[in-house]
Amino acid sequence: MVKPTALRFATYYGAFYLMFGAFLPYFPRWLDGRGLSPEWIGWILAAGMIGRTLVSPIGARWADRAVRHRDPILAFAIGSVIAFALHIPVSTPWILLVLSFAAGALVFGQIPVTDAFAMRAARDHAFEFGPVRAFGSGLFIIANFSAGALIDRLGTESVLAWIIIAGGLMALAAAWLPPGHRPSAHIPRPDEWARLGRMLAGPLGLALAASALIQAGHGFYYVVSANAWTAQGISGAMVGALWAFAVAFEIVFLSLSGRGWLGRLSPANLMIIGALASLLRWGLTALSPPLWALFPLQALHALTFAATYVGFLRFTANDMPDDQTALSQGLNSALSGGIVLAAVSTLSGYAYAQYGVGGFAFMMVPGLLGLAAAVLLRRVSLLPRRENID
Repeated sequence: MVKPTALRFATYYGAFYLMFGAFLPYFPRWLDGRGLSPEWIGWILAAGMIGRTLVSPIGARWADRAVRHRDPILAFAIGSVIAFALHIPVSTPWILLVLSFAAGALVFGQIPVTDAFAMRAARDHAFEFGPVRAFGSGLFIIANFSAGALIDRLGTESVLAWIIIAGGLMALAAAWLPPGHRPSAHIPRPDEWARLGRMLAGPLGLALAASALIQAGHGFYYVVSANAWTAQGISGAMVGALWAFAVAFEIVFLSLSGRGWLGRLSPANLMIIGALASLLRWGLTALSPPLWALFPLQALHALTFAATYVGFLRFTANDMPDDQTALSQGLNSALSGGIVLAAVSTLSGYAYAQYGVGGFAFMMVPGLLGLAAAVLLRRVSLLPRRENID
């Protein structure tokens, strides 16, 4: 039987990814439908990424200090619906750039805060985080296919309508999350920044580096895989199937991540597995394999993304003080989904222009660097603690 707290988080994750599954792949299509040039579309999407980078740590810090853990999530959810609604009458590029900054900050700002809250609730209420998060990934696939079909039938304006309606459901689901009351308001400790600095100089810094670098290896995949595979003669429908296949294996991994030997793997070992899988996945994909071979390579998304993702979540839950877990997640979001991914994504465009699908091989570089950071994290985690960081 599903525990009530787990059901509330699953409902929120489902609603969030019902919105996100349309926003992430199809928002550029909506911008194109409004008549914007490719250059402006690039700048507008970059503004959303910058918003994520700047606001995620701020929102996470608020979550660490808030009397109720739910408050920042609900505020960001309502704010994102308002930001998307403001898009309705606008076609002016610079105004859309400002709105994209706000929408990116408010949408992506929810992810680290909710993950930290959900991991803490899973620990306190004895439910598995993986299946709850996997429910969101399942709704992402549904939104991906359904919103795409809606565009074919009704045009690109339907994307914004989907995002706003699903965003409203997300806000309602955020209001239904457990409050997450603290016993008392957080009183800043005089040494809390010193504690964070010590962690950044040691385990936290290594975990952030490993997570950001391994996840950044997806940059080429996110930016140019559709164009690269289409140029190889793979149909658009099959490109969509390849993406859905990857997310399906992500769901399987998340569902099983808290059980058996997977549940006993350390954060460092999970990220080591993710890094090794990234070397295999991107190295072989760069060889331009036939379509049938791309499917098992896409299955490695369960390790390159999900194992790395769970590894960092497990690190924050096990190794960070409760009053710094959301901040740790916010820093990870700003790095792995912001600064580092943006840099690798920019370079991916040049790599594709020069080497075509062979540019996937360049993604082995961040994977190798991430592997080194994860191995160092494992060595540090095996050393006896010389001080109590809390």
